[in-house]
Amino acid sequence: MIRRIRIAGFGGQGVMLTGQLIAYAANLQGLYSVWVPTYGPETRGGTANCAVTISDKPIYSPIFKKADDLMVFNLPSLHKFQELVTDEGNIFYNASLIEEKVKQKCHVYGIPMNEIANELNKPQVANMVMLGAYLKINNIFKEDVIVESLKHFLTGEKQALLPVNQKAIAVGFEYVS
Repeated sequence: MIRRIRIAGFGGQGVMLTGQLIAYAANLQGLYSVWVPTYGPETRGGTANCAVTISDKPIYSPIFKKADDLMVFNLPSLHKFQELVTDEGNIFYNASLIEEKVKQKCHVYGIPMNEIANELNKPQVANMVMLGAYLKINNIFKEDVIVESLKHFLTGEKQALLPVNQKAIAVGFEYVS
């Protein structure tokens, strides 16, 4: 088993945290993982993407051309990466910000992550809504592994955000069929 994942959006949308959570969860579940971040020159609002590879065997290169899964949080990222998904893969896109039709042979899921996060009164958890949808479709991780991963990254004052992040993941999970 090998899964190549690309996550892309603007800085500040939680792109890197989403990738780190997946990579960390893979390790907790006994899989190998590699997380490679790529930042634009801006601090917030600039481009950000990361590549995550998870496998049940050692990973010898973190570089891949085509992803099995693409999570895109904004339109520029869709334009940049949508052609770089395998025909059998999945594109999860932010239907709150991307209104154009995704023209691909692969499976496509529009997730209104911003609206759902706003309904939870916490716009910052939009990335967790997307992660929930991803987890449902790919069925790779056990729920307790994801919760442990969240606890690892939400420390100190951020611990109080654990319940709303878990709720966002659950709502995203239930959103897709």
